[in-house]
Amino acid sequence: MMQTSSPPTPKGIWKVIFASSAGTVIEWYDFYIFGALATTLASKFYNTGTPIGDIIAWLGTFAVGFLVRPFGAIVFGRIGDLVGRKFTYLITITIMGSCTFLIGLLPTQDVLGAWAGIILITMRILQGLALGGQYGGAATFVAEHAPQGKRGFYTSWIQTTATFGLLISLGVILITRISLGEADFNEWGWRLPFMASILLVILSLWIRRALKESPLFQQLKDTKAVSKNPLKESFANPYNLRWVLIALFGATMGQGVVWYTGQFYALFYLQKIFNTPLIDSNLIVGAALLLSMPFFIFFGSLSDRIGRKKVMLSGMLLAVLTYYPIYGLMAAFAPTDPGQHFLFAYIGYNPVILGLLVFIQVIYVTMVYGPIAAFLVELFPTKIRYTSMSLPYHIGNGVFGGLVPMIGLILINATGNDFAGLWWPMAIAGICLVVGFLLIKETNKVDISDASTSISVKHEADKRALNK
Repeated sequence: MMQTSSPPTPKGIWKVIFASSAGTVIEWYDFYIFGALATTLASKFYNTGTPIGDIIAWLGTFAVGFLVRPFGAIVFGRIGDLVGRKFTYLITITIMGSCTFLIGLLPTQDVLGAWAGIILITMRILQGLALGGQYGGAATFVAEHAPQGKRGFYTSWIQTTATFGLLISLGVILITRISLGEADFNEWGWRLPFMASILLVILSLWIRRALKESPLFQQLKDTKAVSKNPLKESFANPYNLRWVLIALFGATMGQGVVWYTGQFYALFYLQKIFNTPLIDSNLIVGAALLLSMPFFIFFGSLSDRIGRKKVMLSGMLLAVLTYYPIYGLMAAFAPTDPGQHFLFAYIGYNPVILGLLVFIQVIYVTMVYGPIAAFLVELFPTKIRYTSMSLPYHIGNGVFGGLVPMIGLILINATGNDFAGLWWPMAIAGICLVVGFLLIKETNKVDISDASTSISVKHEADKRALNK
């Protein structure tokens, strides 16, 4: 058996968390600033003949970045398992930041015609590939430094980075818009949030340059046990593939739709369905995100004590049961009567109540997302962990979650029902809830300090013992 690596010092683990989190925040900032400016930029890059058509085209481009994330997980996950965690996420953040900066320089369709949209899609593809490789590296890197019994707590700090990145993107947009004024911001000021990314990337690369490789991966390198073909070992091995599929259909696809509904789709509903002013909607969502951030840590830590499964599935169950009433209340407190209601008649505009309703949705996000990194890390052995965990995570989030706004808008347009946009996240979360309840095993007691250990390895060993 391999020798157990030395546990990191408290100072060492917080240095790892800070360095990993800083870069991941920047990548999420880069990724979500594109979506946060949808209503401002859609018609600058697409001309479908109608404003709603332009937004659908923009959301389609936004969705492309999500759809390619699984491919990025495969490409960069393989590199991470072959070469190392540190090297891989240095590459991904460079790609992400460079593309964001270039979007800020990109001429609109008035200058380039259809080529503006084509180039924009190309940038989004590269960003999606980079993000597909980034998250697995950050989560794995922190988890492989974390002491036994506190893995949920320490990895939950990484889980705050997506929310923090979205929060920063909303804040930068809001400050830029207020500073320049509406006219200048719409004309050229929207480019500044994109271009500012290059400074953040340089800062992140500087922070990460001094990091060492994760101790568990270094253990594999020292003993020459690094996987020669992580893709084959991850997906051609029936035992490991089973856990990849359980991770997807029993955890990450439900987590993905709950995440995007609470943190991104709620903003879209406020702006496009309930006609909330842009500044008000950003403040409402921003306040909810800020207040909810400590709950990622709370639920991550709670999952160390009572289990990942209980916390994650509880969040999905609450989402399925309460989304319709929550959005019915949001319609009741919208700036103007939206004309469609569920359970509640129109009462009148109240941004505080709207903020509370978004906050509740984000609490569900913290429940499903806080423990997910530790859960995925504990499912797979070190030598194929980056590849194995990244694919189900990015299919669940990139495909099932990333399509929430686009599918929702299509359903609303097709049915004329404002609440039809909730059907997709409710259905996916419901399916995941059932699969997860039946098939997910608790992982919080798995000790990964031996680089060969994970719940999938333990399950295979137990099964072989029973067959004997």
